[in-house]
Amino acid sequence: MDFYPIAIEKLIEEFAKLPGIGYKTAQRLTLYILNLPREEVKEFAEALVKARGTIKYCSICGNFTDTDPCSICSNPSRDKSTICVVEQPKDIMSMEKVKEYNGIYHVLHGTISPMSGRGPEQIKLRELIRRINGEVKEVIVATNPNIEGEATAMYISKILKPLDVKVTRIAHGIPVGGDLDYADEVTLSKALEGRREI
Repeated sequence: MDFYPIAIEKLIEEFAKLPGIGYKTAQRLTLYILNLPREEVKEFAEALVKARGTIKYCSICGNFTDTDPCSICSNPSRDKSTICVVEQPKDIMSMEKVKEYNGIYHVLHGTISPMSGRGPEQIKLRELIRRINGEVKEVIVATNPNIEGEATAMYISKILKPLDVKVTRIAHGIPVGGDLDYADEVTLSKALEGRREI
């Protein structure tokens, strides 16, 4: 077992709280940072604090932004008749890399998951329904192809059908059980092209 000063152990613990970071990786990150020049460590810390202090959610789509509305929602060249529904803000970044989608987005901030005690009320579905107006013609559901994502997609389809809007689902070029942020641009592009009505 390693024995570090308390400050180093605390930093390792904090890094280990990040998703996908185990103890060994947290240890490597900590030791890397301790070997950086003091000024670079200060810039890194300031960037973290500034991002946490200035980044908020867009009041329209729920994406991360430093201006409200976000740059996508306020862009007049975006197609406002199509809304792509995603689980998390990181999924918008994945979709934008494809450079084939020119509509707007809606972030649910989760999925329906009865096993986790998360129902439709715990995600941003009411906000999605409020956005459906005469201008919106299609809602593309781009939730992850796992049990929770599929259940959420079916629920969205059910609640939007009476509102006279076409509801489609991205094709499964993305493997079942996979996440959008791990898919490459070609796979996401094919999934978007092959979307189907649900």
